[in-house]
Parts: sequence; C-alpha cells; structure tokens
Amino acid sequence: MDPHDVKDKNSKYHRILEAAVTVFARQGFRQSTVAQIAKEAGVADGTIYLYFKNKDDILVHFFSSRAKQVFDCFRAEVGRGADSAEKLRNLVRVHLGEFQRDPDMAIVYQVETHQSSRLAEDQIREMAKMYQDIIAEIVEQGQQEGSIRKDLYVGLVKRFILGAVEETIGTWLHSGRSYDLASMADPLVDLFMRGIGIPEKSDLKTQGKP
Repeated sequence: MDPHDVKDKNSKYHRILEAAVTVFARQGFRQSTVAQIAKEAGVADGTIYLYFKNKDDILVHFFSSRAKQVFDCFRAEVGRGADSAEKLRNLVRVHLGEFQRDPDMAIVYQVETHQSSRLAEDQIREMAKMYQDIIAEIVEQGQQEGSIRKDLYVGLVKRFILGAVEETIGTWLHSGRSYDLASMADPLVDLFMRGIGIPEKSDLKTQGKP
C-alpha cells in the first residue's frame, strides 16, 4: 500500500473519532447520528463505514484509542516523581489537566461511565483497572518509604482516589467549566495524604517524643 494512502487512512480514522467525540458531547451519544458525525468530520456518510461498523463501534474505538494515549501520559508523569507523594501529585495533576484540555472527552467519559448499560464496558473497566493499578503502585511505594500507613485497605484507597478525582471533574463540568480544574490537584492530593481527621491527643504526644 502506498504510504500516502496509509497516512490518509489514519488521518480520516482519527478525524472521524475526534468529530464523533464532539458530536457525542454536544448531542449526547444516543441522540447523535452517523450523518452528524460525518458532517462534523467533513466526510461522506459512507466513509464512516469504511472504518467503523456503526455508531456504537465508534464509541468503543474512542475509549480504546484515547485510553492508550491518556494512560501513556499518566505513566510518563508518574515516572517523573521522586517519591510516592510526588508521583500521586503528578498523577492527579495530569489527569485533571488532560480532561480540562479536552472537555469533550471529559463529557463523553463522565456520561458513558455512569450509564447503567455501558456500550464500551470492557474498555471502561480496563481503564479503571489501569488507573487503580497505578495508584496501588504509588501506595505500596509510600508504605515502603514510611509516608503512607501500612494498615490501609488498598482496594478502598484506590476507589477513594479515583472516585474523588472523577467527582471533581464532574463538578467542574456541571459548573460550566467556570474555574481552573487543574488548580484542584494540589488540594486533592493534600486531602489524600493528610486525611480530614485531627490526630488523637495521645498520638500527638507520641509524635512529639524524641
């Protein structure tokens, strides 16, 4: 195959995906049509079917394609952290930053992951697992460093962090994106690392001993 044909094929594939995300975010997945996606992408309706079986297939491809891009970015940022606290801060910062940079992706992700019947169930589950695996690695490192408690139920910690970050994104979207989402990263990580409780007086006395 001519290299130019391959490049054009890839270009159209990604153009259709990006157009679909825009339409899904604007119209809602169930109200969107292939014709609307084709118009947004600047291609004929029939061209869509050269790359995707139907509208459902476009959504599945979106989650598969974007998940790899986003998680490669997550991994790279986490890898730059010197310790567990910095790794967690980098993870939350890049997560909020990526969703702020691409609000259409944020809308589609938030809406579709909260559907009772999810078309991209396998992809969504895999994305959640990948994210929780990163958190588990950070927690385990923190436990080894002595900066994170060793008596934690890691499964609960993973859900706590992922749930809090997703809720923060959802609140930002519902606000009409009226503030800087990425600025919420540091307060969130401080909350994760410090908790909301004041240590018992006996604990404070123990901590003050040489």
